[in-house]
Amino acid sequence: MVYLDYSATTPVLSEVLDSYIKVTNEYFGNPNSLHSLGIKSKELLSSALKQICNLLSIKEKEVIFTSGATEANNMALIGTALSRGKKGSRIIVSKLEHDSIYGICKYLAENGFIIDYVSNDSDGVIDFEDLKRLIKPETILVSICSVNSEAGIRQPLKTIKQIITKENPNIIFHTDMTQALGKVQINLSDVDLASMSSHKIYGPKGIGLLYKKENLTIKPLLYGSSNDYKPGTPPLPLIVTFSKALRIALTDLTKKEAKITKLNDKICDHLKKYPEILINKTKYSIPHILNISLMNIKPETFIHALEKHDIYVGSNTACSGNKISAAVLNLYQDKTRALTTIRISISYLTKYEEINIFLDNFDLVYGRLKELK
Repeated sequence: MVYLDYSATTPVLSEVLDSYIKVTNEYFGNPNSLHSLGIKSKELLSSALKQICNLLSIKEKEVIFTSGATEANNMALIGTALSRGKKGSRIIVSKLEHDSIYGICKYLAENGFIIDYVSNDSDGVIDFEDLKRLIKPETILVSICSVNSEAGIRQPLKTIKQIITKENPNIIFHTDMTQALGKVQINLSDVDLASMSSHKIYGPKGIGLLYKKENLTIKPLLYGSSNDYKPGTPPLPLIVTFSKALRIALTDLTKKEAKITKLNDKICDHLKKYPEILINKTKYSIPHILNISLMNIKPETFIHALEKHDIYVGSNTACSGNKISAAVLNLYQDKTRALTTIRISISYLTKYEEINIFLDNFDLVYGRLKELK
């Protein structure tokens, strides 16, 4: 099997899975219980939380565990809107967000909030002048993803934060960091809120977190017996394995990126021989995500043809349902280009020989489908 859909999800590393099994078997006590089994679990929970905070250079009070990035996004946007709605009703988002952000924006718009969409330049970077223009006294939140999930475009969060603070220091700045975590260096001091997910960094599905800057208050979406933003029994095995996956993901980032860059370059160099295949990346695209347009071939047809050779790539994002690529349409203003994209996402685990197998079969499939035109 050749798996090149790592931006959709990643396999759980064996050492991470081992930790999950051990915690499930040996630490089954409820961390909220007062007996020794509960205390044992609570101590392990505290240790995992400390490791996450040390790795991300944040405080323990700044971590809210969630079921994943979509829940974290809901908590960030809706929680901020509900807590600050009396101060203003405008929210700014980019045109390069994940579908989960747009779903939340639709809900907020239906409930009286005004969503302003900031433009980007030809490289996909936020248009700073347009951002300044959109910021109003009644703007309460800006949400801009760290790395776009379709074309891998990375945003300069520090610069964006500086602009926001200068124009209106009361605005909260949120970023969906799902596609950045474990791929590029991150700095949570650049934002007020950040969403992350375990299953994108070789950890289990069902666990993620929302970073919330200390002293920042948002409205809870869930209520229970405690005053926590996420009440209920902590999913200890998931939290511990998320912690372990995060430690592994943040190790040797530069070395991992160098290898991925070489694999990305190899694919791009190979595809240049096809004049009707367009590569959708800019100088701000990270090498882990490579988006291409087949132009005259339906992406789902191509994906299923590759699948017969046990090769797996993606189309747009895993949650997009094969819709038009909003990011590619926004970048190139070409509907055909945006309707025919496939996403090849590469990991540091990807082997050179796997890329060779992929390219050999790409040629075979592409040639066969072109003949059918």
